Amino acid sequence: MGSARIVVMGVSGSGKTTVARALAQALKLPFLEGDDLHPPDNIARMAAGVPLTDADRQVWLAAIAMRLAAAGGRRRGGLVVTCSALKRAYRDQLRAAAPDLQLVFLHGESGLLATRLAARRDHYMPASMLPSQLATLEPPGPDERAIVGDVAQTPDTIVAALLRQLQASSP
Repeated sequence: MGSARIVVMGVSGSGKTTVARALAQALKLPFLEGDDLHPPDNIARMAAGVPLTDADRQVWLAAIAMRLAAAGGRRRGGLVVTCSALKRAYRDQLRAAAPDLQLVFLHGESGLLATRLAARRDHYMPASMLPSQLATLEPPGPDERAIVGDVAQTPDTIVAALLRQLQASSP
């Protein structure tokens, strides 16, 4: 798993950053917070409670895809990155840059996600955006070989389960 390229995906409040950071540390891979690559206009829109359109997301997805492509190959070491990757088309764009991409889908019940978002104080994404994210979400299909993490579990439990599944699926 030393040269893996992994996207930890899910809606806001699913714990992408916490899980991805711990997963990267366990795998000894670099970590990238995908939200840091959003253009300022996107952040302003989301902070104002305005859902992003597909067009709004293109520059952001292209920046993440570029980072994933650059992290490919044994000599480059791999990368764990957070990205909501809500639609299949977005994930396809990321896979085009990193054909060996491993998705980790953090999935949870909407009530739990809403509770987490309501308690969060250090993020620009308001809790009011959750319904639009859930409406946009296209869960990964079986052909995408995503590993699923249950957000009702603790981050440590999720990461331990992900590590077992990643090890079992590696050649």
